[in-house]
Amino acid sequence: MPQIQTIRKDESMTPKEMALTAAKALDEKKGGDIAAIEITEQTTLADYFVIATGNSNTQINALCGAVEKAMKEQAGEDPLRREGYRDGTWVLLDYGCVVVHVFSAEAREFYSLERLWHDGKPVDLSGVLTEN
Repeated sequence: MPQIQTIRKDESMTPKEMALTAAKALDEKKGGDIAAIEITEQTTLADYFVIATGNSNTQINALCGAVEKAMKEQAGEDPLRREGYRDGTWVLLDYGCVVVHVFSAEAREFYSLERLWHDGKPVDLSGVLTEN
């Protein structure tokens, strides 16, 4: 079993630590197919995308709530912007250097961010995610 990585609790997290914090929060709420992509070389939009799938609108909102709570408590960060809460098929939480995308399975397949950002570097989440 891989060792679970401990994320330090302070207000000086690096963008990568913030991405790992978001991934861990998504995992703790049973988010599906969690992935993180480093996109620093491809765009100035953000340094990392964190992507997950929820099984229902209720779970998607719970996943986003878990990310917001973890980012506030561990990084001292509130999202700069939230998009998509009403629709519930794709919610985006923008933390500036990290953007969290939580999709329904259909929306994730349709938008296919991993394919669009295939030039980005996948982040190893094995030290953060639990085995399901």
